[in-house]
Amino acid sequence: MTHAGDILDAAREKGLRIATAESCTGGMVAVALTDVPGSSDVFERGFVTYTNTAKTEMLGVRESTLAAVGAVSEDVAREMALGALVNSDADVAVSITGIAGPGGSEFKPEGRVCFGLATREGCTTETIEFGAPGRDKVREAARNHALSLLLDAICAK
Repeated sequence: MTHAGDILDAAREKGLRIATAESCTGGMVAVALTDVPGSSDVFERGFVTYTNTAKTEMLGVRESTLAAVGAVSEDVAREMALGALVNSDADVAVSITGIAGPGGSEFKPEGRVCFGLATREGCTTETIEFGAPGRDKVREAARNHALSLLLDAICAK
């Protein structure tokens, strides 16, 4: 697992600020970062946008995107990450939207999580199928993956 302190140290060294936009993880990435003393100099803010209404109101996710592809999609992950940048003073933002379980559907199975990683230069997205090991394990895996995305993006700057 990527250690949150490494992310914060790298961001501090490069003068970067971080924002998070989380749905299925309910703020777990923000908690991991803010559990580290002194994180306030680089962690700018976190958005927990569990409902579609929260995604549109807080992050500017378009209702048309939600209607067309649903909340668990790379399109929504992209809009969440970009919205976190627009609505903060951060330089890098990670987003997470997925189905932690239990449940899912034939088209969007339990364990599918979409991620967005936005910087001022652009945004990338990806989907990971964590399978159905249980809600807690999917959420932990999603948190850990988001932390590694942040570290990679910050180190690449």
